[in-house]
Amino acid sequence: MPIQRRNAIKLMAFYAVFASSPHVFAQGSGLDHSYAGWDALLQKHVKWLPDGKQSRMDYRALAADRAALQAVLAQWSAVTPAQFATFSREQQMVFLINAYNGFTAELILTKYPNLKSIKDAGSLLQSPWKNKFFTLLGEQRHLDWIEHEQLRPNYNDPRVHAAVNCASIGCPALRPDAFTPAKLDAQLTDGMLRFMSDRSRNRYNAQSGKLEVSAIFKWFREDFEKGQRGFAKLEDVFAFYADQLTNDAATRDKLRAKTVSISFLDYDWSLNDTGR
Repeated sequence: MPIQRRNAIKLMAFYAVFASSPHVFAQGSGLDHSYAGWDALLQKHVKWLPDGKQSRMDYRALAADRAALQAVLAQWSAVTPAQFATFSREQQMVFLINAYNGFTAELILTKYPNLKSIKDAGSLLQSPWKNKFFTLLGEQRHLDWIEHEQLRPNYNDPRVHAAVNCASIGCPALRPDAFTPAKLDAQLTDGMLRFMSDRSRNRYNAQSGKLEVSAIFKWFREDFEKGQRGFAKLEDVFAFYADQLTNDAATRDKLRAKTVSISFLDYDWSLNDTGR
């Protein structure tokens, strides 16, 4: 059999297997809704710290897999606005969350290892979050577009703040698995529980008698106060997560009674690198 024909037959067989794979693809977009490629990269390069509340990315090892990362990002960039419009709410949120985290990782690699913070990927004239360095839904985009123009206003779920990761130690942890539509609610809930129980980011200070919380709650206060659970004020949020914020029963009672003063911690913008 001629080599050309054999190659053609192999290619046809590959597409037949590809089309019948168990991954769920978006209508006409070729997008794998299981995010298997991104999931494999996360499982390989992101590890939980021993406390299970924080994680670190091995950017040096990810750099060696950059071609695989860019192939994943190219697939996401190929999705059109019309195709995105056919996605369910969960599929849209997952697409945007994964895109934010994936393109953030790519942004870090454009400067790695010559940066100590994602802020070093910006300039005096432009923050890294305003840099239009990727294509998404048919146009050049920046990371702020995903978070502040799409996720926050369109989906009204403050738990996204524990899902999108800005490659910084102060951020809620980057998960070592991709977000998927079937697991989205559980993953968002798990992310918030881990974040709220992380004493480096949210804690009760017995000496001052204050609840010291992440600056995320200052920056995005309105999201939490008008979010999915209908909290009217931040104190409601901390009352809800009292079990995660402290192990002391008396302090939990204070949090639930909303009698504890709140202060905001400084944000740690150091790179969430395994080497740091």
